[in-house]
Amino acid sequence: MGGQACVLYGAAEFSIDADIVLLASEQNLELLRQALRALEARRVALPPFDLQYLLRGHAIHFRCYNPDALKVRIDVMSVLRGVDEFDRLWARRVTFLGESGEDINVLSISDLVQAKKTQRDKDWPMIRRLIEADYVAVETPSIERVTFWLLESRTPPMLLELVNNHRDLAVSLRGRRRAIVAAFDANEAAVEEELEKEQKMERALDRRYWEPLRKELEQLRGMSLPTEEAV
Repeated sequence: MGGQACVLYGAAEFSIDADIVLLASEQNLELLRQALRALEARRVALPPFDLQYLLRGHAIHFRCYNPDALKVRIDVMSVLRGVDEFDRLWARRVTFLGESGEDINVLSISDLVQAKKTQRDKDWPMIRRLIEADYVAVETPSIERVTFWLLESRTPPMLLELVNNHRDLAVSLRGRRRAIVAAFDANEAAVEEELEKEQKMERALDRRYWEPLRKELEQLRGMSLPTEEAV
């Protein structure tokens, strides 16, 4: 659901860490624990490796010490802000073929874009590259795909082109996005301004979402819990 997924979609060149979204259940947690032991992983930072924290929206962080995955960081979550529950994410997943012939299941590009709408500076250029790469790669897009581009593109010239080429669809969507309205006037500066407003709003929503979770982490630190431990 993170950098590795962006690499597979062609929006990033390299990522050593792995971000995973997991169906939160005791059975899955035990399977994950077995895999982490094989990687000689240790939990780093807080919260503890416990189902209750995943269900509340926390990320649990691990560092691998197996020589074949030395220092690789793995972040695990089960609840993502603004993103559907796991069963719907799984139904929409995209499967890539790994170098050894294994299946690699990743978030659909629309879910990945939504998951990347955070307060972190590095995520917003990645959203832009994800959508640009998808726009170039899909030669015969469906209406659903064009709708996705119109509602999520963060590249003013691209949005202007989309509105010009798919005017009827853009008309039906302009009530959902002010940047589309600006694109009808072929005003690139106005489009850029609306995109900045969108980003500012999403960053504020993300900060608000994480505030109670951060307070809970501060409470855990006050309890002097170990910040690193074997899985």
